[in-house]
Amino acid sequence: MRRPLVRWSSASRGGLGGRKAAMTFIYVTIVLDTLAFGILIPVLAPLVVSFTSSKAQGALMFGLLLTVWSLMQFLFSPLLGTLSDRFGRRPVLILSAIGLGLDYIVMALAPNLAWLFIGRVFSGITAASYPTAGAYVADVTPPERRAAAFGMIGAAWGVGFILGPALGGVLGGIGPRLPFWAAAIMSLASAGYGFFVLPESLPAEVRKPFTWRRANPIGSLTLLRSHRGLLGLASSTFLSFLAFQVLPSVFVIYAGVRYGWHELQVGLTLTIVGVCNIAVQGVLVKRVIKRVGERRTLYAGLLGGMAGFLVYGLAPLGWVFLLGIPVFALIGLSQPALQSLMSRRVTPSEQGQLQGANASILGLTGILGPLLFGLVLSQSIGLSGGVDLRGAPFLLAAGIMLVSAAVAAQVTKAETATVAPWGPAPVPDGVEPKGSPPAESLSDPMEEPSHDG
Repeated sequence: MRRPLVRWSSASRGGLGGRKAAMTFIYVTIVLDTLAFGILIPVLAPLVVSFTSSKAQGALMFGLLLTVWSLMQFLFSPLLGTLSDRFGRRPVLILSAIGLGLDYIVMALAPNLAWLFIGRVFSGITAASYPTAGAYVADVTPPERRAAAFGMIGAAWGVGFILGPALGGVLGGIGPRLPFWAAAIMSLASAGYGFFVLPESLPAEVRKPFTWRRANPIGSLTLLRSHRGLLGLASSTFLSFLAFQVLPSVFVIYAGVRYGWHELQVGLTLTIVGVCNIAVQGVLVKRVIKRVGERRTLYAGLLGGMAGFLVYGLAPLGWVFLLGIPVFALIGLSQPALQSLMSRRVTPSEQGQLQGANASILGLTGILGPLLFGLVLSQSIGLSGGVDLRGAPFLLAAGIMLVSAAVAAQVTKAETATVAPWGPAPVPDGVEPKGSPPAESLSDPMEEPSHDG
C-alpha cells in the first residue's frame, strides 16, 4: 500500500523530498490539464458550427455548450471536493484525469452535436483537478506559505493558457479532431504520472465521513457559514470571479467592434495576458506577501483588477487597451491571498470541501457572467448620443471588483490576529510570527522549516 505523504505539521525531517515531488506533480497536472483545455479553444467553436445549419445557430449552440460546462462545475465540484476529504486527494486527481481523457476521446469521435454535448457534460463533471490540487496544496504547505504555493499553481495555469491555444491552432490545421486526441493523451498521461508518482497528502486519521449534505452546492454554504469570516471571504471571491467573467464573455467581440481586431491581435493579446499572469503569480505573490502580508496583498490585487478594467473600458484605441494589461495583471495577487486566508479558517479534513465550494462559486459565475456582460455589451453597442458606451461591460466589472475589495476589507480588518487551532499564527501584515521559519526560507513555498538549534 502506498504510504501517505508526511504532512507539514509532522515532526519528521525526512518529508521535504516527497513534498517537493508531490508539488511538482501538482504543477505538471495543472499545466497538462490547462494545455488540454486550451488546445480545444481554436477548434471547438468551428466544430460546433459544422454540426449546425448556420453560424447564428452555431453561436447559440456554442454558448449553450459553455453554459452546460459551467453548470456541471457548479453542481459537481463540491461532490468531488467532499470525496477527496473522505478518500484522499490522490484517487480523485487520478480518476478525474482518466475521466477527462475518456471524455476527450468521446468528443474526438463525436458524430453529431448531441455526442459533443454529452462529452462536454462529462468534462465539466470530471474537470476537478484545480480545486483538488488546491486542497492538496493546503494539506502539505504551512499556512504562512500557502499563498505562494497557490500563486505557483496560478502560474502553472498561465503556462498552459499560453501554450494550449497555440498548440491547438497548429494541430487543428492538420486535422480538426487532432487537438481532441492530443488533449486525451495529455489527460491520460497526467493520470499515469499520478498513479506511479503521486503520494497521498491526507492521512486516514483526519479524513471526514462522506455526507450528501456536504457534497452539494447548497450544502457547501453550510461550511462557508460555519467558520468566522469565511462567508465574507467567499462573497468577495464570488464578486471577483463574476467581474473576471467579463473577459471570456465579451472580450473577443468587444475588441472586434471597438478596435477592429481579428484573430491575430486577439491571440497576441491573450499571450501577453498569460505572460503577465505568470510573472505576477509565479514571481510577485510570495515577495509581496512577505513584504506587506496577505491582507494588503489581497487589497492590492482587487484594486489593481479594478483599475485594469477601468483602462479596458475607457481605452479609445487598441494600444491604450494594451497598457491596461500589466495593471490588470495585479489581480493575480488576489486569488492566492484569498485562498490562503480561507484555507486557514477550516480544518485539514475540510480543505477539499472548501476548494470544491470555491470551484462551485466559479461555475456559478460562469453561468451568470456571460448573460450579464453579454446583455450589457449588446445594449451598449446599440446606444448613441455622442458618448462611446461600448466599454460599459468593463466599467460594470470595475464596479463589481470595487465592491469585492470593500467586502474583503470589512471581513479581514477585524481578523488580523486570528489563530486557527490546527496551524501556526498567520502572517496577515508582513510580520513574522514568533518562532516562524526565517524569511529567506520563503523562497521556496515547499521548503522544510528549520529545526536546528
